[in-house]
Amino acid sequence: MPDGGLAAPDRAVLPRAMTPPPSTSRTYDAVIVGGGHNGLVAAAYLARAGRSVLVLERLDHTGGAAVSTKPFAGVDARLSRYSYLVSLLPKKIVRDLGLDFRVRARTVSSYTPVERAGRPTGLLVGGGERRTRESFARLTGSQREYDAWQRFYAMTGHVAQRVFPTLTEPLPTRDELRRRVDDETAWRALFEEPVGVAIEEHFDDDLVRGVALTDALIGTFADAHDPSLAQNRCFLYHVIGGGTGAWDVPVGGMGALTDALAGAARAAGAVLATGHEAVRIEADGHGAEVTFRSADGEGVAAARHVLVNASPRELAALTGDAPPAPAEGAQLKVNMLLTRLPRLRDPDADPREAFAGTFHIAEGYEQLAAAHARAAAGELPAAPPSEIYCHSLTDPTILGPGPAAKGMHTLTLFGLHTPARLFARDNDAVRAELLKSTLAQLDAHLAEPLADCLATDADGRPCIEARSPLDLERDLGLPGGNIFHRELSWPHAQEGTGHWGVETGRARVLLCGAGAVRGGGVSGVPGHNAAMAVLDGTTG
Repeated sequence: MPDGGLAAPDRAVLPRAMTPPPSTSRTYDAVIVGGGHNGLVAAAYLARAGRSVLVLERLDHTGGAAVSTKPFAGVDARLSRYSYLVSLLPKKIVRDLGLDFRVRARTVSSYTPVERAGRPTGLLVGGGERRTRESFARLTGSQREYDAWQRFYAMTGHVAQRVFPTLTEPLPTRDELRRRVDDETAWRALFEEPVGVAIEEHFDDDLVRGVALTDALIGTFADAHDPSLAQNRCFLYHVIGGGTGAWDVPVGGMGALTDALAGAARAAGAVLATGHEAVRIEADGHGAEVTFRSADGEGVAAARHVLVNASPRELAALTGDAPPAPAEGAQLKVNMLLTRLPRLRDPDADPREAFAGTFHIAEGYEQLAAAHARAAAGELPAAPPSEIYCHSLTDPTILGPGPAAKGMHTLTLFGLHTPARLFARDNDAVRAELLKSTLAQLDAHLAEPLADCLATDADGRPCIEARSPLDLERDLGLPGGNIFHRELSWPHAQEGTGHWGVETGRARVLLCGAGAVRGGGVSGVPGHNAAMAVLDGTTG
């Protein structure tokens, strides 16, 4: 994707008077329930193919979790509020839909601070091969871990090149995907054995092991050796994006993507009806009806196909089917605005480099295991692991002229191993306790308290907001706050998964959200695949 470009508006929101009302006197080729990015991808593909499309969105704006907002009163800074980075979005979708959307590569992949032999140091990955190699040598005292790092990610890179292109193809069988990977060692490491086995075989250093493991845990509550291999599926999706595994910054914030998608869908003729909540789906194999509510009352939209850009739990509620097994999120999301980047205790680390990539906190291998064990026992981790991203270093356009001139920066933090069940007794109190202990882990590696760097909003309040899994369930309808809607699936067919992985068991009703096979993350893949299922006639 080309680089550069100006920031997009905050959200793709039409004033209510400008939103065309859905027609209740016609049958649409497709009614899409939910205007998140996957629903918009499906709408754009179908409308460009000449199909009549209606999108019903409960909120007053489209975009779902992939939006940019100004969360701090009186401060001109647009943050990607819920989803942060782009890796799984295929360039094919951007090209097919003619999207004016760009990403920028981060100059540094990651920085992980640590104290060794009584002095602060850290591991820098990125900034060139020489600097990465030297950073490994400083941390571990030898070349071995760097060489192992190169071998390990050469293996995942090979898998990425073979697997990523299949995400927008009909669902391969397990054997077909295995033949496509064509590397039995890699297949065993990622698809058959707990990923902790491969990590421990490759690396000796605890910190290096932890940095490698984090991709298996983001949004997934599991141990490195969990026999369910939930961590392997999470790891796989984190390392295959774009065929390289690179995670890039969306120019203009995540809302730039959904603005572009909404524009493409509208330009092709799709009707995007915000403020319209679907409450029931009835399907008989020949067509379907979607009952919805809006400020104007209740209505019914007839459709040849219904695509549901919501969780499998919400789909079951709409159809009256038995709900799937409960899903549970396990993350803390924090957005911040700083007057300046904080200084680090590591004398060799430049904050503008350290925060340019993924800044790992309390994510040594043993620390991650201890945090998981404590959370599994019903307690908050004593040293909560998390990672931080400073998007304004890569894309300054998300800052208005005032904040940019003052040298301000955004920070977003993603905390791990904090399942929704821990917040059930008192969400507000537990969230506050967790935020305090999480920031204390960061402060341990700073030469000044983060609180001294926080900006204040127009009302004099610190520019920081935190969201627990229960908050995400309330705000976005994510079941249990699970950012993937349910456990991630393998990117190959299993019993009942259908031709494209979007089928539901009800003819002409498709799942086009993150809970589809090959769903999860900001990818547009389920939206693309649901549209293809309609267009190739495999849904009846």
